Amino acid sequence: MFEIFNSDPESPQDVKGFREALIRFTKDELQKTEGGEGRNIKGLHFFVASGEDRHIYESAMYYEDQERLKEEIQKIADDFAIDLPESWTLEISFANSLPPEGRKVPELDVSLFIKTRQHLIQQSSKARIRILNGEAEQQEYIIASGSEKINIGRETNVQVSDGFFRINTIAFPGDRPNEANKYVSRQHAHISWVTETGSFMIFADEGGVPPHNKIKIKSMNNETPIRLNSTQIGHVLREGDQIILGESVVIEFTFLPA
Repeated sequence: MFEIFNSDPESPQDVKGFREALIRFTKDELQKTEGGEGRNIKGLHFFVASGEDRHIYESAMYYEDQERLKEEIQKIADDFAIDLPESWTLEISFANSLPPEGRKVPELDVSLFIKTRQHLIQQSSKARIRILNGEAEQQEYIIASGSEKINIGRETNVQVSDGFFRINTIAFPGDRPNEANKYVSRQHAHISWVTETGSFMIFADEGGVPPHNKIKIKSMNNETPIRLNSTQIGHVLREGDQIILGESVVIEFTFLPA
């Protein structure tokens, strides 16, 4: 299980050791992120893949009273002159697997995602979504920073698990002869404009994360595809990003003059 535990992982001593290791790792990562300055940090999000050991993690991370963990992190940030803003937030999520976007805590089934503000905020933007493979209702879509959330999925108007209907702006009809369409989930992904960072971001929806269909992003400056394994962590879209939905539908993101 945890190499950090010496004997009984549920003993108070070992739970304390877990917590101290977690806070020490967090402190080190905060110092790296902003060079010792934390003013541009919005919040911390811990992801835990614990399985049957969840209760141990909950105890060590004060899951029922997360403000206590936040207070301990704040104290050590103050001790090391990491200038966190007053509004920073703390979240803890349990998942089947750790999202690759996070920073893995050694010896623990925990990863840390640090949310930051960008120094230069773009006030508005327009972009083109072009269909490279698969058959959507349109070959191209223009999206703008003032738009509502852009849903992507199979069919235009679909009823989802809560009984409500979802409108997919970028829709791949299931009755088209293109085989790629059938691997797109009814609620696969969405694109949103994030005002705080001045960027378009793509997020996986319920049908776009394992064990359902998949989302992979390949950037022009990174040959290794990025996989979205969580509905809570998005990917900032950059010029020329290619997004693979399911098995073989491919869409391309490019900016347009604002």
